[in-house]
Amino acid sequence: MIRQLVRSYIFLVAIAIALFTVPVAFSLTSQLRGDTEGSVLREAETMALLLANGDATSCEALQKMATAYAAETPGDVQVTGTPGCAPDLHRPRRDAALTAALDRGDATTDWGSSFIWGPELVITVPARTAGEDHAAGAVRIVYSTDGMTDRLWTIWGFRAVLAVLVLGVAALLGAGVARRLTRPLRQLNDMASKFSDGDLTARSPVTGPPETQTLARTLNQGAERLDTLIAAQRIFVADASHQLRTPLTALRLSLDNIADGVDDEFVREDVEQATAEVVRMNRLVNGLLVLARAEAKVTAAEPLPLLDIVRERLAVWRPAAEERGVTVALRGSIDGRPSVLSSPGHLDQVLDNVLSNALEVSPDGGTITVRVDPRGDVVGVSVLDEGPGMSDTEKSRAFDRFWRGQGLTGKGGSGLGLAVVKQLATDDGGTVALTDAPGGGLCVTITLRAVSPRASSRSGG
Repeated sequence: MIRQLVRSYIFLVAIAIALFTVPVAFSLTSQLRGDTEGSVLREAETMALLLANGDATSCEALQKMATAYAAETPGDVQVTGTPGCAPDLHRPRRDAALTAALDRGDATTDWGSSFIWGPELVITVPARTAGEDHAAGAVRIVYSTDGMTDRLWTIWGFRAVLAVLVLGVAALLGAGVARRLTRPLRQLNDMASKFSDGDLTARSPVTGPPETQTLARTLNQGAERLDTLIAAQRIFVADASHQLRTPLTALRLSLDNIADGVDDEFVREDVEQATAEVVRMNRLVNGLLVLARAEAKVTAAEPLPLLDIVRERLAVWRPAAEERGVTVALRGSIDGRPSVLSSPGHLDQVLDNVLSNALEVSPDGGTITVRVDPRGDVVGVSVLDEGPGMSDTEKSRAFDRFWRGQGLTGKGGSGLGLAVVKQLATDDGGTVALTDAPGGGLCVTITLRAVSPRASSRSGG
């Protein structure tokens, strides 16, 4: 917008300069041409009067005047008609202008070109005696226009340089004015960018024209309301966590006590089924609370060391994998130290959910491969297992809440793991994709925004 405003200012100033400067320059050019033509014509008419007299005194005066004129101006005086008068002057060549002067007594002016002027101005004036209709001779002045051309370039060149300077000043002033006019919009954009990164405390200053002030107030009020609603949701999640877990824990303890004191095999079987349902309900409640926290907790993403977090989570899951003979291997471009934008704790939860699913479906003695693949502005983290994989229909439903596929979560899952993964990755501006792993199995790819090394070093310092 700043560039468009500056271009608009320059365009308007250029139009104003053109409307003012060009007519003035043409007027000065026309004035220069008229003044020169009038001056040369007066000199030619004066010399023609001296030539028409024809006496010795007039001829001598004509000779002196023509010589002085040629010395002081770029004009050359040529005389014809009266024999012996001013013999040192050049004789004009016979042409239409000279014929018109001698035969009809017409004075002519020839600029040599219809566009401004040519290299020479030629003025031919008849020398007529009093009481006679025909001309006794003619005086021609051939005036070089080189000096006029230099003045013309001065007139137009000065105005062109002045126009360029004015346009330059207009561009500088326009840039300052444009930045000042667009400052409220930039502030609103900064606020929106912080909001998109999860910083709900961002507010925009109420500055600028009335329209942007109204918009800033509206956005600030909306931000306050949104922050209040999310804070209330966080409080609700915390209260629900306490209120739901406590009775479920008490119910399980009661069932365990009942099972210890019952000798009837049928009653014990019913109690064990009830206990299994309580355990399943507890797992489901925990999954719902994790998902609710993921949806309610909106925090600003920070640059985090990806490989450090990946290695830490793999170290946590390796003991459980080794109990089943499953190998967990880290592969990919791990020479550098890529950083990603993620909220603290999000990436840990994402990896835990994906690794838990992969371990659950992996066969004994299988391999879980984790690949880190930097790709320009993003970094991909892929988890590949050797399980049964998923069909295209199952992949399309895998992120739905409470959906459980046999190949993905087995019998003990709550159906919320991948829903939590998608929610957390989306909050961090990333994506999650499910594809077939080479050789069978499932590949879960989490793509997060990368941080340039320079930005990472600044944040670390």
